[in-house]
Amino acid sequence: MPDALDASPYDALLLLSFGGPEGPDDVVPFLENVTRGRGIPKERLKEVGQHYFLFGGVSPINDQNRALLDALRKDFAGHGLGLPVYWGNRNWAPYVTDTLREMVTDGHRRILVLATSAYASYSGCRQYREDLAGALAALEAEGLDLPKVDKLRHYFNHPGFVEPMIEGVLKSLADLPEDVRAGAHIAFTTHSIPTSAADTSGPAEEHGDGGAYVQQHLDVARLIAEAVRERTGVDHPWRLVYQSRSGAPHIPWLEPDICDHLEELHGAGVPAVVMSPIGFVSDHMEVLYDLDTEAKAKAEELGLPVRRSATVGADPRFAAAIRDLVVERAATESGRQVTPCALGALGPSHNVCPVGCCPARTAKPAAAGADSPYA
Repeated sequence: MPDALDASPYDALLLLSFGGPEGPDDVVPFLENVTRGRGIPKERLKEVGQHYFLFGGVSPINDQNRALLDALRKDFAGHGLGLPVYWGNRNWAPYVTDTLREMVTDGHRRILVLATSAYASYSGCRQYREDLAGALAALEAEGLDLPKVDKLRHYFNHPGFVEPMIEGVLKSLADLPEDVRAGAHIAFTTHSIPTSAADTSGPAEEHGDGGAYVQQHLDVARLIAEAVRERTGVDHPWRLVYQSRSGAPHIPWLEPDICDHLEELHGAGVPAVVMSPIGFVSDHMEVLYDLDTEAKAKAEELGLPVRRSATVGADPRFAAAIRDLVVERAATESGRQVTPCALGALGPSHNVCPVGCCPARTAKPAAAGADSPYA
């Protein structure tokens, strides 16, 4: 048996994700959860849900989280890390409040949280922290003893997150026809967000000009592009582009859109493109629909050969990275010396989100940060 790794003072890990419908009847209620408070009519939600209905009303994200949950449990057990792993969602069952209640009932008092979002932004970090605060408030109202909850740092530049994506791009390049492979461009994609949200992402000192959100993605894109050049001997041009815009047309969002970018590349005579969805942990609906359906249809219309590389998903290297982050944070909390692992120019992210980090348009309590009401 391996030597036991020390996770103290933590006694459990919560995998916290977005959630998704698991059948046609779930689609509209799920979208109502996602858009609650925005006053969007049910008929409009049915229109928005059409891409879910194309896949039988089932988002792949829940099964992908089950796979990651299994990978984490196997990795932890195989390396002597005796830390139980639970799973909760923001927008669909199992809901985070129910999972936290179960964890408290099981006796857990120091809980680490892994969010399935690798980068800094309101929707990718603080909103999860708000959900945690809401769940803790609900448990407090029920008279339960509240656990102390901490969130793992952003892992966008951890080798266990980056390396599988490098491998994915290499495989996609190798799958292109040989006569277009050397001239292929790489389109690194991530979720578009309002430019105002991007500009205020990360700590206050990083705000402006896309904030931490854009800078972190650019750093990962450079890491992958440089690794591809080193391993193939070919310097493939690349650009960070965006997908999955959902806001009102008059509000500025990050651009260019992937489909517009494909048109631009085709017009410039680029012979092929690899789309690498670096902004997504797994192949959930926005990857399957916005890239594998819409973007590939656009490429086919243009006669442009494209390949879409894999996301990290439940790759064993990603599970190992999470184990590394758990042990790192546990050591920090216990006052033990530790060297955080990070690639690229930005270094390891903060462990505790500071005040002013990824602010919301309307102030709400957020747990697991310097401004948490649940210290």
